[in-house]
Amino acid sequence: MTDSTQAELLTRVSGIEPGQRRLNGVQTSGRPLRNLSEPRYATLRTRDVEIEVRDHTILLADSYRPDDSGQFPVLVSFSCYPRQIQDVGAPLGFIEAGAVDFFAPRGYVHLIVNARGTGGSTGEWTMLDETERNDLYDVIEWAASQPWSDGNVGMLGISYFAMAQLAAAVCTPPHLKAIFPIATSDSLYDAVWHHGLANTGFVSTWLSAVGVMSQKTNALWEGHRLNLARKVLSIPSVHEKMQHLNGEAIVTVLKDVIHSHYPAEPFDRLWQEAVIEHPTEDEFWSARDARAGLAGVDIPVYLGCDWDNAPLHLPSTFTAWDALRHNPNVRMAMLAPGGLSWPWESFHLEALAWYDHWLKGADTGIMDGEPVRYIVPGAREDGSDGSNDWRSAESWPPRSEPRTFHLRSDGVLDAKDDGGQRSYLYLTADAHRSANASPVTLPDRLEWATGPFERPVEFAGSIELTVDATATAHDTAWIAVLYDVAADGSREAITAGWLRGSQRNSDAVPEPVAPGALATYSIPVVPNARHLRAGHALALVLTSSDSAKDAPTVLGFRHSPTGDSSVNTVLSSSRLVIPVLDSVQS
Repeated sequence: MTDSTQAELLTRVSGIEPGQRRLNGVQTSGRPLRNLSEPRYATLRTRDVEIEVRDHTILLADSYRPDDSGQFPVLVSFSCYPRQIQDVGAPLGFIEAGAVDFFAPRGYVHLIVNARGTGGSTGEWTMLDETERNDLYDVIEWAASQPWSDGNVGMLGISYFAMAQLAAAVCTPPHLKAIFPIATSDSLYDAVWHHGLANTGFVSTWLSAVGVMSQKTNALWEGHRLNLARKVLSIPSVHEKMQHLNGEAIVTVLKDVIHSHYPAEPFDRLWQEAVIEHPTEDEFWSARDARAGLAGVDIPVYLGCDWDNAPLHLPSTFTAWDALRHNPNVRMAMLAPGGLSWPWESFHLEALAWYDHWLKGADTGIMDGEPVRYIVPGAREDGSDGSNDWRSAESWPPRSEPRTFHLRSDGVLDAKDDGGQRSYLYLTADAHRSANASPVTLPDRLEWATGPFERPVEFAGSIELTVDATATAHDTAWIAVLYDVAADGSREAITAGWLRGSQRNSDAVPEPVAPGALATYSIPVVPNARHLRAGHALALVLTSSDSAKDAPTVLGFRHSPTGDSSVNTVLSSSRLVIPVLDSVQS
C-alpha cells in the first residue's frame, strides 16, 4: 500500500442522536434494534490509497478508519463514481457510498474504491464484467490483509455500489462475510433494456456522465468550489431538503448540464455495445450478469429498495430474492417511495445492525422476526402517508387473493369482459403526412380505469397484465403505467411494465410480429404495493411511446422508439390482475 497523502483527522459524527450531523431518510425497518456500536473514535481519512490487483493495475481508494491502533471490520464501497465526492452532500445518483462520518466512528474501516479507468485508477473501465469481478475479489482480500483489518469484510452502497456487491459475492472471496445491496440490479441487461425497449433516457446520460467524471482530477474534486459546496450542503436546513430528491431521476436530466468532453474509448464503445450491438440477452450481458451466480452465494445478504424505483433497481430486488431462496440468511425491506435519500444516508442504522451482527458478533435484533419487512404506500384515511407502517412476511410475495380486471371497450377496468375492442395509433417521428390530410381520429394511447372504490383496497406483490391484441406493424412496443387516481382527479404513477412485441416469448430469441394476427402479450409489470383509499380509483394507460413530454412514465425514464408506425388494437379479453391483500378487501 502506498499513501500519497498524509492521513487527516476528522471528528464529525453523523447519526440521529443529539449533537450528531443528522442523517436524512428512514433509518430502520421497524424492528427493535439493540446493542448497536456507539461512536467512540475520531476518523483518520487517507486519500489516494493505492491497491494493486492481479494484473498490476493500480486502483485508488479513500479510506476512513478509526483513529486507533486496533483492528476493525472493513466495509468496501466500490464503483465507477468519483470516490472524492462521496462526502459532498449533493442529491445526485453518484453519491451513494454511504455517509463517511457514520461507520468509522463506530468501529469500521470504510474503504471507497474507484473501478479501473475511473477516479484516477489506472487501466480501462469494463463495466461489471469478469475483469471488474476479479478486481473486486482482489480488493476484498487486500482489505482483509491490512494491519488495521480484523479480516472481516462487508460492502456498502446503493445502485452501482450495490451491483458491485452482488458481483463480488458471486466470486466468493473468502473474507467477504456479508453484503447489504440496497437498490441493486442482478442483471445489467434488465437495467439497460426493458424487455426489448432501450432505457436510453437513463443509460445514455449515465454513461456520458461516467465518462465525463472519469476525466476529472483531484484539482476539481478537492478544489475551492467543491469545498464550498461541501460547506453549504452540510448546513442542516439545506441538507434536510435533499432527502426528498431522487438522485437517479436527476440523472435523467443531466444531459442539460453536462457539457464536457470525454474519450470515446471505452465510454462510447460501451454505449454502442450496450444500446446498439446487443439488444437481446446474449454473451455480452451474461458476462455482466450476477443472477445466475447467486445460486452459489451463501453469505448473509440484505436486499431492499424503494417502491418508486420501478425503472431501474426494483425488479432485481425480487429476482435476487428468488435466486437466493436457498440461503437462510437473507433479509429484505421494501421502503416507501422516496425511502432512499441522495446523498445516500438512509437505512444506515439498519446497515449498522446488520454488520454489527455478522462482522462483530453482536446480538442486535436484526435477524429477529420474519425475513421480509415492507411498507404498503398510499395516503391513509387518517391522513398519514403510510411510510412508517411496517408489515412483515415470512416470504415474498405476501399472501394475497388475485383480482382480475378486463380492459373493456368502454374504457372501464371491470371483472366482466364486454367482448369489444379499442385501438390507438403509434406514429414514428419520421411518419410524414401531407399538410391537407384529415385529422387523425385515433388517440396515441388508451386508458382504462375502475370506478372509485367504496372501501380501501390494498395490494402487494406480482401484477399480471395480459394483452390480447393485433398490430399492423412487424414489431411494436407496449408501455403500460398503472396509476392511483384520487377523488379530485390527480394521479400518481405506481408502477410500469414494458415489452417489445418481438420479444414476447424471450429476451434472447426475438420472433417477428405477424401484422394483423392476434397475439397474446404478457407485459412484465414491475411488482409493487399500494393502499388505495376509499374514493380512489385504479387506472391503466397503454401506449407504444413515452417520448412525448406528457407521455406516461415512472420517474421520467424514457425509451428509444421501437418499430414502425402501427394501429394497435386491444381486445377486452385482455386483463389486469392485482394481488389484493387479505387484510383489506373492497
